[in-house]
Amino acid sequence: MSPKINSKLPSVGTTIFTVMSALATQHNAVNLGQGFPDFPMSKDLTDLVNEAMNNGYNQYVPMRGYTPLLEILAEKVSLLYNTTIDPGSQITITPGGTYALYTALTTVLQPGDEVIVFEPAYDS
Repeated sequence: MSPKINSKLPSVGTTIFTVMSALATQHNAVNLGQGFPDFPMSKDLTDLVNEAMNNGYNQYVPMRGYTPLLEILAEKVSLLYNTTIDPGSQITITPGGTYALYTALTTVLQPGDEVIVFEPAYDS
C-alpha cells in the first residue's frame, strides 16, 4: 500500500496565470502575465544560445546573478545617480517579479514578524 501524501496546497484552484492566459486568448490580447511571445525566435539568438551551450556555458549562474551583468548594473547606477554600490552584495538578479518579491521578503522577515498582504494577492 502506498503512503498517502497530504498536499500543502489542497485548495489552490486555478492560478492567476491560467486566468490571464485564457483572457488574453479570448480577447486576442498580448499576454504579459507569463511572457508568451507572439513572434518567432530570432535565428541569430538561437544560434548564439546553441553556440554558448556547446561551449560549456550550461550551468546555473550564482544565486545573486551573472557577475558581468551585476557589474554593468552597478556602473549604470553610478552614472545615473552618482552613487557607488557593490555589485557583489548590493544587487540581486531574479528570474521574475514573484521571485523578486519572495527574495526581498525572506531576506528581511524574521520568525514572528507580522506581514499584511493586500488583496488581490493572487497565488504568490
